[in-house]
Amino acid sequence: MIECLCVGLGGFIGSVCRYLMYLIPVTNKTNFPFVTLLINVLGAFALGMIVALTQNKNIDPRIMLMLKIGICGGFTTFSTFAFETFDMLQRGEVFNTLAYATGSTLFCVGAIFAAKAIAG
Repeated sequence: MIECLCVGLGGFIGSVCRYLMYLIPVTNKTNFPFVTLLINVLGAFALGMIVALTQNKNIDPRIMLMLKIGICGGFTTFSTFAFETFDMLQRGEVFNTLAYATGSTLFCVGAIFAAKAIAG
């Protein structure tokens, strides 16, 4: 139960931070999602820093849940995708990396199309 509360608290923090990022005034004449790109890059960087700085340290697993799944997950789930892709590359799993990255992109975009078609 405490683990769920840790993730929920972190998710609250991450989600509020994401919302605050969208309040930053950005002049954008191209409709390119610069803020979303920035959020995804910052989230991936934050997750990488958390993993690097806590590696080989005895950190309470509940704190790690709050930081990695809660805050980074609430801020952006893209950070998890980026880390898992990186991790597979580090292990030399080139085929799995390409399949995961390609599949994630195609299936997730496809799911949006499917949902829109189903919902009308």
